[in-house]
Amino acid sequence: MMRMIALLATLTAAALISGCQRETGPDPLKLTGKMFVFNYRLAYATYMITLSKLEPVPEGSTVVATFENPAGGEPLTLTRKLFAKLEKVVLESPDITCVKKERPYAVTIEVKGPAGEALQTLETTVTSDIDQDMMPAKALVEGPAYDKNPAIFRDGKAPEHFETAKCPT
Repeated sequence: MMRMIALLATLTAAALISGCQRETGPDPLKLTGKMFVFNYRLAYATYMITLSKLEPVPEGSTVVATFENPAGGEPLTLTRKLFAKLEKVVLESPDITCVKKERPYAVTIEVKGPAGEALQTLETTVTSDIDQDMMPAKALVEGPAYDKNPAIFRDGKAPEHFETAKCPT
């Protein structure tokens, strides 16, 4: 009887230990949010993607996001290190232009292990509910104190109409 209990305890311990190793288990990250962020004051837009960590990842793992460039041309890429203690991952693209309302833009997110091996790939799209031409063409403020941009506010007064952003393509 004692041998049976010892055998069961050993098998249970082995199963628990092997359950902690990630070979082909569940995906480590889950997509929890996606949107375009339009910063009206500074006249720029970015993609913002949020992810939640579902499973631990090996130390030294990274996440690589590839964003479709709304202005055309090469996709924009962002690489971030994953930290064991952080349960949320926030990815913000470089500044973008030419976002069009109701057009889906492709985003691919790859989770890579320390040696560069693929642990997970997520593919999604992000769609805006406004065109970027609703944004001002130039930043309304400048500097760390958000002072009025003198190129916009002549003699401290706002213009009757702000020039809006235009897509160069």
